[in-house]
Amino acid sequence: MSTTDTSAQDRDRTPEEIRAEIERTRAGLGQDVDALADKVSPTSIEESVMGAAHSGTSSASDTASSVAGAVQGAPDQVVQKAKGNPLAVGLIAFGAGWLVSSLIPASDKEQELVAQAKDKAAPLVDEAKQAAQGVAQDLKGPAQEAFDAVKGTAQDAAGTVQDQARSSASDVRDSAQGSAEQVRGA
Repeated sequence: MSTTDTSAQDRDRTPEEIRAEIERTRAGLGQDVDALADKVSPTSIEESVMGAAHSGTSSASDTASSVAGAVQGAPDQVVQKAKGNPLAVGLIAFGAGWLVSSLIPASDKEQELVAQAKDKAAPLVDEAKQAAQGVAQDLKGPAQEAFDAVKGTAQDAAGTVQDQARSSASDVRDSAQGSAEQVRGA
């Protein structure tokens, strides 16, 4: 099938079909990753070598042969399952790198460098803490002043509103009395 045929088919698919294919791919990838994890998991290798707790019937040589075959065939299986799927290849590479890095203990030189970096960073951390406390102290005064100014403005505004309300109430009362007198006189 040519690339043009594939492109035409891709355009004819509905979003639901594309989503379904993505879900199938994800499920397959999940199964592949699980299978790979089972193949390289220390417990599965231990069970293959030592035999599962419930099965004592296989001989050590049979088990060793099956482990050797599984280990030899694992790279080929991984390559076959990962072909055409860069995400799977990336996940496998990441997992392998992580596994290797977790197995290698930190060298004395690395531990020494970490300790030195920690010692050198300690004064900087203290300076940063002191600077932050200084800034907080410096901002307390202006913040209090701003609060007081806002509070004063709010109190002035409240007083103005009260004065206007009293004046308006007085005007309404006077107007009502004037209207009442006009109605009586009419």
